[in-house]
Amino acid sequence: MLNFPPVMWSGQEAMETQHLSMRGIGKAFSGVRVLDSVDFDLRAGEVHILAGENGAGKSTLIKILAGVYAEYEGEILLGGQPVRFRSPQHARRSGISVIHQELSLVPGMSVSDNVFLGREHAARGWVRRARQERECAALLARLGMEVTPSSLVGDHPISVQQSIEIAKAMAGDARVVVMDEPTSCLAAQEVERLFALIDGLRRQGCGIIYITHKMEEIYRIADRITVLRDGKKIGTAAACDLPAEQLVRWMVGRPLEAQFSRTPSGSGKVRLEVREFSVPDPAGLPRPKVDRVSFQALAGEIIGIGGLQGSGGSELLAALFGVHGRRPTGEVFLDGAPVSLRRPASALREGVALLTNDRKTTGLVLGMSITRNMTLASLPRYSPGGWLLPGREVGAARGHAERFGIRAATLTQPVETLSGGNQQKVVLAKWLDTNPRVLLLDEPTRGVDVGAKHEIYELMNRWTSAGITILLITSEMPELLAMSDRILVLYQGRILREFGRGEATQESVLAAAMGREEGERK
Repeated sequence: MLNFPPVMWSGQEAMETQHLSMRGIGKAFSGVRVLDSVDFDLRAGEVHILAGENGAGKSTLIKILAGVYAEYEGEILLGGQPVRFRSPQHARRSGISVIHQELSLVPGMSVSDNVFLGREHAARGWVRRARQERECAALLARLGMEVTPSSLVGDHPISVQQSIEIAKAMAGDARVVVMDEPTSCLAAQEVERLFALIDGLRRQGCGIIYITHKMEEIYRIADRITVLRDGKKIGTAAACDLPAEQLVRWMVGRPLEAQFSRTPSGSGKVRLEVREFSVPDPAGLPRPKVDRVSFQALAGEIIGIGGLQGSGGSELLAALFGVHGRRPTGEVFLDGAPVSLRRPASALREGVALLTNDRKTTGLVLGMSITRNMTLASLPRYSPGGWLLPGREVGAARGHAERFGIRAATLTQPVETLSGGNQQKVVLAKWLDTNPRVLLLDEPTRGVDVGAKHEIYELMNRWTSAGITILLITSEMPELLAMSDRILVLYQGRILREFGRGEATQESVLAAAMGREEGERK
């Protein structure tokens, strides 16, 4: 059940009440200042967007509020009273509920145990699991989730895990709810449920700090917007008084001429051909995840893969990279020659590379340096005869950092210290270092700010101009429509529709993803 403390405000009175105030907040790491005298306030019953590029200081500010960082400059007032949170548990007990961008779930534990982790219902030292599962089931139902509380978190896809993370944050008494990129892994229907939940929290007087890089989300739910850049506050304005162009200028320090820029460059030569390709369900269910898919992709072409969550797009890309071993059936041809893609190592040798939709889990080794992450997939080239050549490795990493515009104090620092956008560039650099013929991109701009997105779009144009073929999955419909030369829409593992460039609309793609024609009612 969602429980909230009594709220004495309503309507305009609630909107004018300062719920939370952060004054003169400063923070430095190893002498590098990441926050510089930042002021931020939150009113009861409002959604306040915290915007800015990756590395602007948003996550650091939130971690201070959440009690992750107890040492900082400035002060925090909650309900007009000064507070200084010594730990995340202290902040949570005070009504600060945070949904971090990085999932904080324990895969080997049940859903209910994760939801109540740290605040278990216990008697005489024994956890009352039956009670926890009942309350968890009620909470999940309220969030519109069909998840069994006793099931293991690790058995669910990342989109469901993201929803479980939201349920975990909602399980306690919440005066302030912080949501850091909460829709990054959610399908459209799940996003609508989240927004309905946000409306309910707002009506009950809860203050919501919302971080997102999606412009359509900002202007749909925001009451006010505060922008950080390079650790400093640039400004705060009501959403209705801040045009999107001005918001972008505040965020990146310059105007962006166009949100998307695609230069088609398909050569007419078939680079990739897939015939009757199927991937069985890993759980043994009768319906395959990918069902007899056939298509061709030209050199220098971007093929967008559309479809709802679970339609088979990610499984298709993973299978083409050899993740599913010998289970897939069908034929794959590269430049007219048949290839066997039974292992990732085989795929890399054939010139196929995969950027997954979860860079922290399957894209990076967080504790390793930026350099080592960049060269990891091409290690044999830097260690002939089994001996690593550090000079060659460092030289290649420097070249990638310059080409990708990676912002880092040094390439020897752990990659986990970078912002999300720079981490994504490191993953892309790693795969480009393998000299691929086919690049499989699963959500390449997830959790990336508007400036970094433009840089990635420019890189995609550069790669396709060089003849690289790209298969693209993105949950952002405008990105799919603008960057794809053709779009293949999957429904229950099969290609239901194909659209040429300029033929598709958001409505027609969504209709096909739902298994029907545009305008057809079900």
